[in-house]
Amino acid sequence: MGSDLRITIPGRFPKPEVRTNQADNASRVGRILVVDDEQGISDFLLFGLRDEGFEVYTAVSGEEALAHLEEYKPHVVLLDVMLPGMDGYEVCRMLRERSRAAIIMLTARDDVEERVKGLVTGADDYVVKPFSFDELKARIDARLRTQFPELRAVARIGKFEVDQEQHLIRYEGAALSLSRTEFALMEMFLECPGVALTREQIMSRVWGDQFSGEDNILEVYIRYIRNKLHDHKRTLIRTVRGVGYRLDLN
Repeated sequence: MGSDLRITIPGRFPKPEVRTNQADNASRVGRILVVDDEQGISDFLLFGLRDEGFEVYTAVSGEEALAHLEEYKPHVVLLDVMLPGMDGYEVCRMLRERSRAAIIMLTARDDVEERVKGLVTGADDYVVKPFSFDELKARIDARLRTQFPELRAVARIGKFEVDQEQHLIRYEGAALSLSRTEFALMEMFLECPGVALTREQIMSRVWGDQFSGEDNILEVYIRYIRNKLHDHKRTLIRTVRGVGYRLDLN
C-alpha cells in the first residue's frame, strides 16, 4: 500500500458512547471482516468503517479469518489477495463454501487475469489499491443492498429511529419532517443522548467554523425541532444553562 492509499475519512465531531441496543444496530447496519496483513490498511479500514457505523473485525491471515468465521458471521469480507500462508484466492474459495457473505477482493495488481481469477473463485467485487475510502464504502453498500436487502442503516435510539439511507428520523413511529439543518442537529443529539453539547460544538458541526449568520440561529432551530417533536415542556431537548443543550430519552 505505502503512502499511495487514498483513504480519506471525513472529520466528524468526536462521538461519546451512544447508549443504544448495540446488537440490534450492528445486525441491521452490517458486519465487516477485513482480512489483510498490512497493519496500515487494516487500521484505516477498521476506524473508517466503524465511523460509518459498521461492526468491524480484522484478521491478518486467511487461516485466522476462517477460524473465526462462525463467530464473526460477516455480511461483507474485504479480502487481500497477497496474504501470508494461504493466498486470497484460496481463502475466497473456502469462504464461498462456508458463507453467503459478499467478498470484495483487494489487490495491488490491476490486470484482467487477476480480476477474472478472483471472480471465478467466488468474489463478488474487486478493488485495486490504491483506492478511495468513499468508493470502497459505495461498493460495500451496493453489495449489502443486493445480497442482504433485509439490512438497512436504521439505528434505534430510545423512541427514535434514524434511517440514514432515506435520510429520515422517526419519533414514536412517526416520520419527522426535517430540513437538512434540522436533520443534522437531531443526528448530532442522537449520537450522544444524555450528553450536554456546548453551543460551540453544535455550531461547528452543523454550520461550520466560518459561520457568520445570525447569532441566535441555533436557538431558532432548536425551537423548530421542539415544535416538531411536540416537546413543549422541553423534556426531550433540554437547555443546559451555561453549556448548551442535551437530548434526554427518558
